[in-house]
Amino acid sequence: MANALLLKLENVSKSYRAAEGSGPVPVLRDVSLEIAAGESLSIIGPSGSGKSTLLNIMGTLDRADSGGVWLGGKDLSAQDEAALAAIRNREIGFIFQAHHLLAHCTVWENVLVPTLAEKSSPSSIGAEQRAERLLKRVGLAERIHHRPGQLSGGERQRVAVVRALINQPKLLLADEPTGALDRVSSNELAKLLGELNREENITLIVVTHALDLARQMERMLEIQNGQLVQQ
Repeated sequence: MANALLLKLENVSKSYRAAEGSGPVPVLRDVSLEIAAGESLSIIGPSGSGKSTLLNIMGTLDRADSGGVWLGGKDLSAQDEAALAAIRNREIGFIFQAHHLLAHCTVWENVLVPTLAEKSSPSSIGAEQRAERLLKRVGLAERIHHRPGQLSGGERQRVAVVRALINQPKLLLADEPTGALDRVSSNELAKLLGELNREENITLIVVTHALDLARQMERMLEIQNGQLVQQ
């Protein structure tokens, strides 16, 4: 039986003003997309094509000018900012090109930061056990008391992956996650993301320039002239 629909975009459009007094510049044009729970998807395209904008709209970090976005059947465009913040914390994990780890905190503390917002929420219960399991899974069990400055680039990004998963999100969004890594670390992270997508049954969407990473996902789409094209 096919997995249930998790994320739906319908006729999503977004424009930005390039300069003061100029007209709007279209970035996304009537983008529609359906993503099943547990699916993995990559989105490729040149710099400035709208990949990150689309990912930010999926993750409620930005709003579309028009069109609709639904996560688990919930209309995100109908939510206020407080509700969207709660959805981001509970239901969506983010990985960026820069790891955004707190330099003064240990690996253990960094991973548990997302659980602090709602300590009584179901996702926070058992968080320390999950942190221990996931850090061991990504090969960082011996690094939990290290600070980010004591880790390699690949290790820092693996910490960011565990942090993104700690609240058991339904959706994991990765924006150029291998962009700051060397080839070996990039390949290792790409393999790890694919494995975690299956092991944790989490929906994974990656925007990337790296075709090696993009091809590891079940589906690959490309943004062309503000629209998604199947590859």
